[in-house]
Amino acid sequence: MQAVYAESFDRDNPLDGLVVGERPEPEVPDGWTTIEVKAASLNHHDLFSLRGVGLKPEQLPMILGTDAAGLDEDGNEVVVHGVISSPGWEGDETFDPLRSLLSERHQGSMAERVAVPRRNVVPKPASLSFAEAACLPTAWLTAYRMLFTRGELRPGETVLVQGAGGGVASAAIVLGRAAGLRVLVTSRDEAKRARALEIGAHEAYESGVRLPDKVDAVIETVGKATWSHSVRSLRPGGRIVTSGTTSGPDLDDAELTRTFFLQLSVIGSTMGTRDELAALTRFLDATGTKPLIDRELPFADARDGFAAMAEGDLFGKVVFTR
Repeated sequence: MQAVYAESFDRDNPLDGLVVGERPEPEVPDGWTTIEVKAASLNHHDLFSLRGVGLKPEQLPMILGTDAAGLDEDGNEVVVHGVISSPGWEGDETFDPLRSLLSERHQGSMAERVAVPRRNVVPKPASLSFAEAACLPTAWLTAYRMLFTRGELRPGETVLVQGAGGGVASAAIVLGRAAGLRVLVTSRDEAKRARALEIGAHEAYESGVRLPDKVDAVIETVGKATWSHSVRSLRPGGRIVTSGTTSGPDLDDAELTRTFFLQLSVIGSTMGTRDELAALTRFLDATGTKPLIDRELPFADARDGFAAMAEGDLFGKVVFTR
């Protein structure tokens, strides 16, 4: 079957190890099922894999991709939840210390077919295309959990989304607006600030600019470059919800004095649960909200999508379709 996979690692030139070619059909353990993939979306995780993050040479070749939408064995339209919990795990799978994502221990979703645990399949609403549904399991699910589960944001509150343009950030803008939040965003790029306003942000600011009002919460995926601004933008008792550090994890100043004096909360968040993914699909269906797609490409042109992500030339998701 045709697949997009990592053949080798290169930290500086990750696309050198990317191949679009033939791979064996997936192995299907007991309790698993095979999904015919109609669309799979691209995440930073896939670029990290090509750099050798989270994978060992003996695991290669590894089919990439954590997200997919397609048809189950009975022809039902479904979305694949990419978090693979350990056998027998009960409860929130994001807390399972032995959890993994598709394309880590098990072959990923960028292929004609992917094998997943039966419990990892949720119905796809008819209101979403396969390409739109494929955006949900990583970036949009991460944003949903950050906003509503970990961040506990409620209608009428104000949220700052750092770094407009990324998959999680753009999802947080759209979801926050649909849920009745006041959404502020930052970006170094004027065009991305304008685009953020088009998709639902109430106000957009250049990165680092002092905001006119303090916010209830910050959605933080950037890390070092925006951390101090995130802390200084919060009202007393506010919270930062963080799920990534795309500009680097090391901080020059963690702003600890301000954090304890203003009784701020720093909350980590990772991916989301199967139940949250199902709730997200229902939320989108009920509100008519659509995932934001930057570009849709055939699997054969996957390298172009990876290159765009590596260059940061995106606003929304890259989706590969069959």
